[in-house]
Amino acid sequence: MTETIYTYGTAENAQFLAEQRDALFNFGTRFPSEEGSSYWLGDDGTPWVGRDRATWITCRMTHVYALAAFTGFEGAEKLVDAGLKGLLGQLHDDDNDGWYPAVSAQGEPAADKQCYAHAFVLLAASSALALGRPGAKELLEKAQNVFLERFWDDEAGLSVDTWNTAFTQLDSYRGLNANMHSVEAFLAVSDVTGDESWRKRAGSIISHVIEWAEANEWRIPEHFTEQWVADLEYNSDRPDDQFKPYGATPGHGIEWARLITQYALSAGLNEQEKQKLIEAAEQLFTRAMADAWNADGALGIVYTTDWEGKPVVHDRMHWTLAEAINTSAVLARVTGKDEYKTWYSTVIEYTDKYLIDRDNGSWFHQLDRENKVLDTVWPGKADLYHAVQSMMIPVHNPALSVAVAVKNQAE
Repeated sequence: MTETIYTYGTAENAQFLAEQRDALFNFGTRFPSEEGSSYWLGDDGTPWVGRDRATWITCRMTHVYALAAFTGFEGAEKLVDAGLKGLLGQLHDDDNDGWYPAVSAQGEPAADKQCYAHAFVLLAASSALALGRPGAKELLEKAQNVFLERFWDDEAGLSVDTWNTAFTQLDSYRGLNANMHSVEAFLAVSDVTGDESWRKRAGSIISHVIEWAEANEWRIPEHFTEQWVADLEYNSDRPDDQFKPYGATPGHGIEWARLITQYALSAGLNEQEKQKLIEAAEQLFTRAMADAWNADGALGIVYTTDWEGKPVVHDRMHWTLAEAINTSAVLARVTGKDEYKTWYSTVIEYTDKYLIDRDNGSWFHQLDRENKVLDTVWPGKADLYHAVQSMMIPVHNPALSVAVAVKNQAE
């Protein structure tokens, strides 16, 4: 029995995923503040009321409980509505448009306007719209308008990163993390609305990423200049920077592999074009796992490597394992290759052993190189999005964004 719960495609594995999914849903129900913006949740799900309430976390929670609603989780719709209230209210900048990165416990907005957060507004709004919640259509329209006006660079075919609060000054930094979540959001918007222009934008970003990755032995550059020249030494003097670490991030290579596969399956491409993209996804996944898995004598995926594939930051982040579950399952399904089924079993067993917190709920968000709990980057357990999706994507249609895939299966 123990072995089969980790085996791709078994009834026992599907049951394990469903049980863990529901446990995650139960953990996060206390996220909404009175204004709707999301509290940062502590180790046992207790809101840390003194911390900032971030737009991206609010969006992720709104998206997660839209997924929960499609599974019949009791009270999920009210939680989605709470998130929508925060996104249409306290977190929105009514003077300059767009969304603040966060507000303080006292309601003071943080500075700047970030592509990363706005991509998640698109995702949350599209999931809430798929659920048919009031206010979701308005939110999605607002988010689409501001994204196209401020963050989408049509000439480059990529998303820019950070503006000042008033949208009068654009930072020169360009980054792929925001673009990765742009792709995720664009595919979701397209799936929910039927507007294929968003899928085309996702394809534009993907074509750049594959070109850059292939030029770097399938390790993806993360940081770029204003002219979209890769800066491979960015933050080499601060390799463990919390938001923009030096080097390659194998977890992102893994995540990109799944998004590229989703695009390949959904974009109406001919068979040759589709296979070329899937092969690129396989290269990204294979490179990331070769570099990062068991790279320092202990199980797990290291957070970052240098450009030769040697570990730099050895910590294990929960989201990298969640994405490895997703991508190995998707590639197993799409290619039929046993190697991905083996990876799936390996990673999900590791997750069960080291990440799932059987005492307080949810997953530990960060482990050290010896797989002991750490909280330097990820204190508490604010994020359900990665873990929840990894308990759902493996059993749903890989051509569709997860909310639409879950909705279709529920109908």
